[in-house]
Amino acid sequence: MSSRDFLFEIGTEELPPKALSSLSRALEQQVLSGLKQAGLAFEASHSFATPRRLAVLVSQLQDQQADKLIDRLGPAIKAAFDAEGNPTQAAMGFAKSCGVDVADLSRSEKGGIEKLAFSTTESGRPTGELVPDIIRTALAKLPIPKRMRWGSSREEFVRPVHWAVMMLGNEIISTVVLGVETSHFSYGHRFHHNEAIQIEDASDYEELLEEIGGIIPDFDKRKELIRRLVIEEGKKAEATTVIDELLLDEVTSLVEYPVVLTGKFDEHFLEVPAEALILTMKAHQKCFYVTDDKDQLLPRFIAVSNIVSKDPSQVIEGNERVIRPRLADARFFYDTDKQRSLESRTSQLKDIVFQDKLGSVYDKSERVAKLAAAIADRIDGDAALCSRAARLSKCDLLTSMVSEFAELQGLMGYYYALHDGEPIDLANALNEQYKPRFAGDNLPESTTGTVLALADKLDSIVGIFGIGQSPTGSKDPFALRRSAIGILRTIVEKELDLNILECIELSVTGFEGIELQQFTANEVFDFMLDRFKAWYLEEGISSEVFQSVFALKPQRPLDFHKRIIAVHNFNDLPESVALAAANKRVSNLLAKQSLDIQSLAVDQELLQDSAEQSLFEELQAKVLEVTPMFKEGSYKDGLQSLASLKESVDTFFDEVLVMCEDKSLQENRLALLQQLRNLFLQSADISYLHNN
Repeated sequence: MSSRDFLFEIGTEELPPKALSSLSRALEQQVLSGLKQAGLAFEASHSFATPRRLAVLVSQLQDQQADKLIDRLGPAIKAAFDAEGNPTQAAMGFAKSCGVDVADLSRSEKGGIEKLAFSTTESGRPTGELVPDIIRTALAKLPIPKRMRWGSSREEFVRPVHWAVMMLGNEIISTVVLGVETSHFSYGHRFHHNEAIQIEDASDYEELLEEIGGIIPDFDKRKELIRRLVIEEGKKAEATTVIDELLLDEVTSLVEYPVVLTGKFDEHFLEVPAEALILTMKAHQKCFYVTDDKDQLLPRFIAVSNIVSKDPSQVIEGNERVIRPRLADARFFYDTDKQRSLESRTSQLKDIVFQDKLGSVYDKSERVAKLAAAIADRIDGDAALCSRAARLSKCDLLTSMVSEFAELQGLMGYYYALHDGEPIDLANALNEQYKPRFAGDNLPESTTGTVLALADKLDSIVGIFGIGQSPTGSKDPFALRRSAIGILRTIVEKELDLNILECIELSVTGFEGIELQQFTANEVFDFMLDRFKAWYLEEGISSEVFQSVFALKPQRPLDFHKRIIAVHNFNDLPESVALAAANKRVSNLLAKQSLDIQSLAVDQELLQDSAEQSLFEELQAKVLEVTPMFKEGSYKDGLQSLASLKESVDTFFDEVLVMCEDKSLQENRLALLQQLRNLFLQSADISYLHNN
């Protein structure tokens, strides 16, 4: 079957830069999905996106759907004809629905029953007839939160539409898309070639726009060109251009053909914290910053323009003129904020509501201060320093700099604390309190920062749970799931020997005068363990391994983690299958007994069979060997040692009848099995393993 390249392009007003890449990917996916559903084969596809266009080029799209053989089954022969062989109403109705006479029907057997049948071939429709609806459906499904209308049109899209191209090879597919008639005319650069560009064949699209239109329609190609240009521009000044990928994506979405220019700003602005200057350049001017060989910020910036100017110096001067007052604002904020200490702002925190039922930010800071001191005592931290850090931790929210740039909260607290003469450990803690901010983010480095981060997150989780606003489904407005993972990561990766249930209960007691729900501590504890499960599943740990440890509900996350790693390792051992099955069998046997097995001791004189005597002796040896390992948290070594019990356990179950008629022998054997189970339960309940 013949095939041709298919092109669709939609031209608009400037599209939202932060959404351009996702819109482009979504359009391509929806178009391809529609083509596949229509049964239209193709070789490959490519998407294009610039500030004022979205396009998809599909290579070697077949010209027409393949013919389709349709087989229909009708009523059974017995129901289709009467005793004289005349067709019944059922037969005639089936024939009519097929558009033929009964005599034209064939017969087919299905499930041992002979039925009337009809076969026909449905001709495939031309691709040109199918793609307009496919395109309209694809556009309707784009992830656009809020669509707009323009002029008197009732059409809706993310931005007003000015032109549309739809071609199959060199043929124009005439239709109307979002109120615009399709053609083979695209348009070039808004300033350098804002004229129609005639496309003779779909395959010529990219080349024509580059050579005649003065634009680079391929988003990734344009992005990598900008990356190379800004890096080279930095090297010209013997500096290093720092590439922020999100900024690079945004800048790529703002230009159709990039031109890179370097500007300067006054050196006195470098007295302001570099992070504030960088954020000013990125957020307001979409500029890249450069550093020297010591990673220190230089008084230069690199801007990406969408115009090839005859006098670049004028463009540079314009950028410098615009960026100067922005940097001046940052300096003003910084100088003004330093006139007051962080401590002097604490009382103003009473005017900021943390949550209606949980009081002000001041109230939260006081709770966190007490909790931080308690946690510090448990990990050999400086309780007084942690408490003071907590009371100052939210004061930078009241500064002008953080009011302008919310992203700088914590970091500005660090700078202002240093200016106030606070200890460096406290200043670091103010910056580290929000870590980890996202998956894969760094953890707090200082002990004080670690304690503050734990206490602050835990207070939020306990408080929100306590007033009955725990996360539901996909809704988590307070990001409690992320906070819980942050707490667990911090405790595990920094190897802190903390009892998380105890910390939760300490937090609950800090909510004086606020009535929390009765079982808040238990609910939060279960929530934390549930987050543990999500974390481990992402790390490739099976739910069976997690459940084997979860069944014991260890209260120390570090201890929980060690058990998980040990069981994960044990689960890969060949002996684990039989031992897990044995533990499950023992668990089921013991669960059916009405007597208190735990209170029974094994009477060695009642051990009659050699198999049970052998198991008893080996268990005694293993108790002495592995109990110290488990107490020290060496669960991996302990379980590896217990793997050698496989042969004795297998022999016991093969040769010994546990539920024998002699009651004393029965109870003694159950006590022996309880001893076996208790030995494993020092690490995990391995009966959950290998259940599939």
